[in-house]
Amino acid sequence: MEDQREALRKIITTLAVKNEEIQSFIYSLKQMLLNMEANSAKVQEDLEAEFQSLFSLLEELKEGMLMKIKQDRASRTYELQNQLAACTRALESSEELLETANQTLQATDRADFPQAAKQLKDGVTMAPAFRLSLKAKVSDNMSHLMVDFAQERRMLQALKFLPVPSAPEIDLAESLVADNCVTLVWRMPEEDSKIDHYVLEYRRTNFEGPPRLKEDQPWMVVEGIRQTEYTLTGLKFDMKYMNFRVKACNKAVAGEFSEPVTLETPAFMFRLDASTSHQNLRVDELSVEWDAMGGKVQDIKAREKDGKGRTASPVNSPARGTPSPKRTSSGRGGRDRFTAESYTVLGDTLIDGGEHYWEVHYEPDSKAFGVGVAYRSLGRFEQLGKTAASWCLHINNWLQVSFTAKHANKAKVLDAPVPDCLGVHCDFHQGLLSFYNARTKQLLHTFKAKFTQPLLPAFTVWCGSFQVTTGLQVPSSVRCLQKRGSATSSSNTSLT
Repeated sequence: MEDQREALRKIITTLAVKNEEIQSFIYSLKQMLLNMEANSAKVQEDLEAEFQSLFSLLEELKEGMLMKIKQDRASRTYELQNQLAACTRALESSEELLETANQTLQATDRADFPQAAKQLKDGVTMAPAFRLSLKAKVSDNMSHLMVDFAQERRMLQALKFLPVPSAPEIDLAESLVADNCVTLVWRMPEEDSKIDHYVLEYRRTNFEGPPRLKEDQPWMVVEGIRQTEYTLTGLKFDMKYMNFRVKACNKAVAGEFSEPVTLETPAFMFRLDASTSHQNLRVDELSVEWDAMGGKVQDIKAREKDGKGRTASPVNSPARGTPSPKRTSSGRGGRDRFTAESYTVLGDTLIDGGEHYWEVHYEPDSKAFGVGVAYRSLGRFEQLGKTAASWCLHINNWLQVSFTAKHANKAKVLDAPVPDCLGVHCDFHQGLLSFYNARTKQLLHTFKAKFTQPLLPAFTVWCGSFQVTTGLQVPSSVRCLQKRGSATSSSNTSLT
């Protein structure tokens, strides 16, 4: 009995679930019917509006062409009527002269005949009939205002509902990645005059090859593109690749997306390694602010967390994902922070080859600021530029303003305005470290050296702050200056 009850309960549950599914489907169908009615009314209204617009245009064209015919007719009528009036007056004058001539011939007074004949001759000579052109000034032919709408009629007869646009094809050979910009070029597989605009979508990824269905980064959308190419500017390449796809849209519907493509976006990406920073520096990934009380506060926090494991840093943060093989904590932690008067912090990614570029904007009111590179072995008491393990540009606003290039405790005063934003270009294999005005790309100084160890970006600040920008490609203007061997560059051998 209980088994039968249990079986019946299962049947009831199954039926109830099925009933819910059917009810949900019925609701969906009803909603679709409502949507269909609304969408049908909308497209019908749009169709009527399009035809009304066409009718209005045809009516406007008709009125214009009729006006042209009327104006031409009026002009020709005026000319012909004037010519007709002139001919009528000439004919009347000629008839009067003819009558006078007949009367002169019939006159019996021979004494007056010579005088009358002379007057008649003079009158004939001056008669309008002999100065009148007997050719019509205008033609009565109006065929130049005839129309033939056969072609337009065929076009109207061929009118159809808008087709769904084909998927565009992205041209990788014509597309370009440079200067933190991406120019994407595409084409349609066949000509389509009905296309109104294109929609471009892109997203960042760390995976090479065809885009994956699931990605952490969302698609970014650019709408209303009128041409078959588009340039994305001011990008930050903080991931290795970017996915792109494009679709074409007419006034009614959007087509399918193109086959997505993946472009490599090489750039130097790093964060500041808080575990290396002086205790008076408050580090937040890519920004640093001087904190006069930082040492005392951090000592208290260190004692509170003693024995509780390592503290979070940009290197160890879960948000960082899988670290790059070149990313390192630089072996500095706890007691091995920069200390004393070395108010320094290092980047967390090694430079052991290739070309790299980054920028740093510092607070102009900072009493002292420095940017450059250093070996990992830079001592915790050593200041940037004062040993053979570091190279930097240094700005001093304390007591006496100075702008210098420093290495191995030698300095060169730079004869250039101090910019508020500096660009750093490091070509490891060529042994070149160049500094630029990041806004104008003016070359400020170039160190020439043989780097014997991997380098780390290095920064120092006292009573101030700075913000680092990474994910940048080497600008084309910087590459050109390096290739030309700019005359304004100098080497560390000139430091004094």
